[in-house]
Amino acid sequence: MLKVGVLGAGHLGKIHLRLLNESLKYELIGFYDADEINGKDVAAEFGYTYYDNINDLIHAADVVDIVTPTLSHFDCAQKAMKKGKHIFIEKPITNTLEEAEELLILEKEYNVKGQVGHVERFNPAFTAVKNQIDNPMFIETHRLAEFNPRGTDVPVVLDLMIHDIDAILSVVNSDVKQINASGVSVISKSPDIANARIEFVNGCVANLTASRISLKNMRKSRFFQQDAYISVDFLEKKVEVVKMKDAPTDPGEFDMVLQNAEGEKKQIYFENPKIEANNAILDELETFADAIQNDTEPVVSLKQGTQALRIALQIIDSF
Repeated sequence: MLKVGVLGAGHLGKIHLRLLNESLKYELIGFYDADEINGKDVAAEFGYTYYDNINDLIHAADVVDIVTPTLSHFDCAQKAMKKGKHIFIEKPITNTLEEAEELLILEKEYNVKGQVGHVERFNPAFTAVKNQIDNPMFIETHRLAEFNPRGTDVPVVLDLMIHDIDAILSVVNSDVKQINASGVSVISKSPDIANARIEFVNGCVANLTASRISLKNMRKSRFFQQDAYISVDFLEKKVEVVKMKDAPTDPGEFDMVLQNAEGEKKQIYFENPKIEANNAILDELETFADAIQNDTEPVVSLKQGTQALRIALQIIDSF
């Protein structure tokens, strides 16, 4: 089992602590929190070992799980990596692109592995259809959330939209050609609503909308490709898959057949992929353990996390 220590015991940090404590792939040695009062309170409530010195925790661990505010991601990560420790780091990978690129250098220099916490990659609705998303040419995403002061220290692009940016980059095998975006600040000092249009070299276009001041929550993505439409509801964990194939010469009474202007007939049919219930956060943590043990590339590598941050910052710059 890999010895793991957690940096940060806030809302998400406590979730990580609980899951790592339950995991059969890790041995939770304890956690560090910069707020000593909070650290001692969490230790007293849950029984985890509290380290009052970050260096002591890093020294004792094989893997360091970084669940601190984004501004401190780089500092925590480089401390761990320079000690030869593997890192799991919450999204966004770092506060700046320069910091993320420095982590890529440290990853090679110290021969360690890193994974970024883009948890939607492990959403069971997405994993159920990801292999069917093949060369999509138009993608539309909506990620809307009710207002929550937690996370408003960064633009909504880094808080919410970056989930969809990462998911899109994982299925579109092409470089980005152009980005156009707009953002509006309503309550926060940084944009609370944003829309971005990403054009890829291969012709694919992605239209992304994110808001953290909506009246209801929504996390939906729609993928349009030749002969298929795939809808993923990340919130409800549901999918819709609508496909087309050449219509039979003698269609049945209930077959749905469309004819285009050229006279070609296509049959529409529906697929219902099986969605396996899971805990996405536990899955991302445990697949990282597998990557370390088997010496394979993590599902969401530091390089991929850096690319998602690069696109997110380009969107912010285009406001």
